[in-house]
Amino acid sequence: MLETDSKSLRSVNGSRRNSGSSLVSSSSASSNLSHLEEDSWILWGRIVNEWEDVRKKKEKQVKELVRKGIPHHFRAIVWQLLCSAQSMPIKDQYSELLKMTSPCEKLIRRDIARTYPEHNFFKEKDSLGQEVLFNVMKAYSLVDREVGYCQGSAFIVGLLLMQMPEEEAFCVFVKLMQDYRLRELFKPSMAELGLCMYQFECMIQEHLPELFVHFQSQSFHTSMYASSWFLTIFLTTFPLPIATRIFDIFMSEGLEIVFRIGLALLQMNQAELMQLDMEGMLQHFQKVIPHQFDGGPDKLIQAAYQVKYNSKKMKKLRTENRLLKQRIETLEKESASLADRLIQGQVTRAQEAEENYLIKRELATIKQQSDEASAKLEQAENTIRKLQHQQQWRNNSFPDENNIARLQEELIAVKLREAEAVMGLKELRQQVRDLEEHWQRHLARTTGRWKDPPKKNAMIELQDELMTIRLREAETQAEIKEIKQRMMEMETQNQINSNHLRRAEQEVVSLQEKVQYLSAQNKGLLTQLSEAKRRQAEIECKNKEEVMAVRLREADSIAAVAELQQHIAELEIQYLIVLLICFSLVISKLVAQLVKSLPAMQEIQVQFLGLEDPLEKEMATHSKIAYPQKLQGFSDSSVGKEFTCNAGDPSSIPGSGRSSGQRIGYPL
Repeated sequence: MLETDSKSLRSVNGSRRNSGSSLVSSSSASSNLSHLEEDSWILWGRIVNEWEDVRKKKEKQVKELVRKGIPHHFRAIVWQLLCSAQSMPIKDQYSELLKMTSPCEKLIRRDIARTYPEHNFFKEKDSLGQEVLFNVMKAYSLVDREVGYCQGSAFIVGLLLMQMPEEEAFCVFVKLMQDYRLRELFKPSMAELGLCMYQFECMIQEHLPELFVHFQSQSFHTSMYASSWFLTIFLTTFPLPIATRIFDIFMSEGLEIVFRIGLALLQMNQAELMQLDMEGMLQHFQKVIPHQFDGGPDKLIQAAYQVKYNSKKMKKLRTENRLLKQRIETLEKESASLADRLIQGQVTRAQEAEENYLIKRELATIKQQSDEASAKLEQAENTIRKLQHQQQWRNNSFPDENNIARLQEELIAVKLREAEAVMGLKELRQQVRDLEEHWQRHLARTTGRWKDPPKKNAMIELQDELMTIRLREAETQAEIKEIKQRMMEMETQNQINSNHLRRAEQEVVSLQEKVQYLSAQNKGLLTQLSEAKRRQAEIECKNKEEVMAVRLREADSIAAVAELQQHIAELEIQYLIVLLICFSLVISKLVAQLVKSLPAMQEIQVQFLGLEDPLEKEMATHSKIAYPQKLQGFSDSSVGKEFTCNAGDPSSIPGSGRSSGQRIGYPL
């Protein structure tokens, strides 16, 4: 066995004790190791013991060894060394963090059962694996409250817990989040994921232009199949042995391996993908690609490192993406401002339309009132005409004013005569009574006239004649009185008619006043109607002017947007031309330098071959070692079983809460 330091051995043994996974014990593994495996153990033991020197002097050779695979017994300590997480101060705070309460506990509990549901370490409810996974996720949600708990990160923590104790897994996960861009990927805005999608899409456009055009024609966006690659480092895409090999390289080289593996997958499946539509491509990413490398990931890793990856260009793409985001934000703000102005104009137009409607309704009411007033006025005019006809007829029937004055004087005289007649009637009645008395006396006297002498009889006859004359006079006076009475009745009737005439004149005056009032009201209504028509005409003119102004502003906005788009297109064309010129210049310079440096390179190669040290020889020997295709220490159930997660959609990751319809905010 190799001579490792006691700390490393304690870490490895603690990893096997606490993980509870299907890893075999070190004693049983040591008894079954072949000679070649023992050489690899010795080599990795020396690397671990002399890590600082090896990392500084032989960094390239270490990367080559990591690409060929880290033995699973050394994986825990090597991962910690690669990310510099072996001595972090936050490790001492872990126990205190577990005593605290996190707002994400319910969400973590809900998603734990969906993390590696086929693995023995995690599949049982409330098992040791689920408990330590909950502890690590809870502790990190308390350390980084901005990110908190992001669904999908539990797969990375679960893989760490398969290799090491929970305290060390927590430290490694914190280091990955801080130094490997994972924290930016898992932020709520997911801006870093959008940038990765943009960079990966540019790589596809550069290296696989036909496939890029096919994806564009099928509206098959990069986030539909590649987002889970970056969020889980292929842990939900491939079986654990292959995903662990890729994670080894990720711990050494960062997210670059994800870009390389992703582009290699597309290159190897380009012919099949070109024949499929969107649904077929999704099925291909979910069911075919995960099982293409069951024989081992060496072919995939070899193809990945044949992909041309330019870190400088990736930095330029990051800057370009940032500038495009800023430009898009500016355009969105301008568009929002134009939209607000347009909405304000529409609101103003709606308010004016409502006011116009109210004015029209008021105008209709005024018109109705005017019609009613006109009808009443016409009716009043008809009534006035009738009264005028009646008045004219009465004027023709009755005397004029002079006659009325004369009749009144005569009425007064008649009344005086009536009074005289009444007095005369009283006198006549008194005379009649006197005559009757006298007649009675005469009758009393005439009873003995035959006895009187003739002279006396003649006297009596004369008296009789006188009495007869008086009686006739009394009758004549009575007739005169009767005529006077009739005249008085006629005068009374005349007075009654005069009263009727006076009342008719009063009615005519009141009707004339009413006609004048209705005429004045009609004039007021006509004035209001004309004023309302004038206001309506002004509002309609104002509405037309504002509509024209809004249309002019909309036209100006459309012209400005079109001008900006044209300017952006011109800038993009200029940028592409500059890139092509620079690219051609760089290629020409590189070719010239390569031609000039060929002799020097041959001399350096000869000198390098003469200075090969023993460690390089051992590495050369180690490179010929044929590792088993499957990692030792994983049970058949955990290695060979298929993961049914959707490789093309982050929502299909067990424990991922982001829906497939959620668009990633990257500008493409």
